[in-house]
Amino acid sequence: MLEQELADWRRLGVMGHHDAMRPWIPYHERAAPALAELAGALESEVVAMNSLTVNLHLMMVSFFRPEAPRNKILIESSAFPSDRYAVVSQLEYHGLDAAQNLIEMQPRAGERTLRTEDLIERIERERSHLALVLLPGVQYLTGQSLDLEPLIAAARRAGAAVGLDLAHAIGNTMLRLHDWNPDFAVWCSYKYLNAGPGAVGGCFVHERHGRNFKLPRFAGWWGHNKADRFLYDPNFDPIEGAQGWQISNPPILSTAPLLASLEIFRRAGMPALRKKSIALTGYLQQLIEQRLPGLVEIITPGAPEQRGCQLSLRIARPAAAAKRCQEQLTAAGVIGDWREPDVLRLAPIPLYNSFADVFAAVDILASALRA
Repeated sequence: MLEQELADWRRLGVMGHHDAMRPWIPYHERAAPALAELAGALESEVVAMNSLTVNLHLMMVSFFRPEAPRNKILIESSAFPSDRYAVVSQLEYHGLDAAQNLIEMQPRAGERTLRTEDLIERIERERSHLALVLLPGVQYLTGQSLDLEPLIAAARRAGAAVGLDLAHAIGNTMLRLHDWNPDFAVWCSYKYLNAGPGAVGGCFVHERHGRNFKLPRFAGWWGHNKADRFLYDPNFDPIEGAQGWQISNPPILSTAPLLASLEIFRRAGMPALRKKSIALTGYLQQLIEQRLPGLVEIITPGAPEQRGCQLSLRIARPAAAAKRCQEQLTAAGVIGDWREPDVLRLAPIPLYNSFADVFAAVDILASALRA
């Protein structure tokens, strides 16, 4: 797909917006059917645009509207740093202080992951103060897949807006965003969606907001009524649905890989991929527990419904020695991910990893640990 867009750019120049094999003006719309299927959403509720943190800021413009006493945001304590930066900067933009207006949920003492009942209890306790609950689908550090449906329901009962970071969930776990009823969700596409570094991200806005044109938003020409977009009307007329939050025209060269990947997902089917994922990750867990007792601690939940394909491992060695294990894995061709100070994340991907790959990875890890 990328080669085709480059060829059309060489052949057509600006006319490719209309005359390319896949015309560039509606190019991002090609992603909507597959994104809607992966997100468990309506096509009108999803849009491929921007990057995750940009989309998070755009969503918070609309859905974080603090008015005392409802002026707090709840997140998890080890949220991905970019999410936290965005949240704190939004609080400061509204003249609020993170020390007073940011609630960061931690696991219980001695535990690694969050409990659904603890999150619900805190949401209910803070119900009169919560403006926004922002949670991950899969927590990036521990690999825990949160039980989103009751958490979203609790936040909505409390009167708070609900947003989700699905960076590690979309293309990894089964999602039903329309039915679960959050206000918004954002994601990137260079993790499980395989679209490559810097590829275009995505956004979900529930249909109940799709025609609410009174919601404040940052506007740009690509969110304007398509029929009049090139008439350059000075008055902004937003498109219905998630597309109305677009700012600029899509980056074609970073959207093309996403379209190619989504076609593979369409052919494979997420239910089949999830079934294989559970088996692969279960096999990885079994091998680690059998071959590396006392050497590796799995901090990801053991139950398949509480995780995606990722296992987060703590190596029972000083951090420098643990990091060397990760470096040896990389040198041997096993590409995991290191998170300071001592977490190694391994994720057998059902689209392209095999049980033989899992066996080889544990074999190499065992050799590194005993070196």
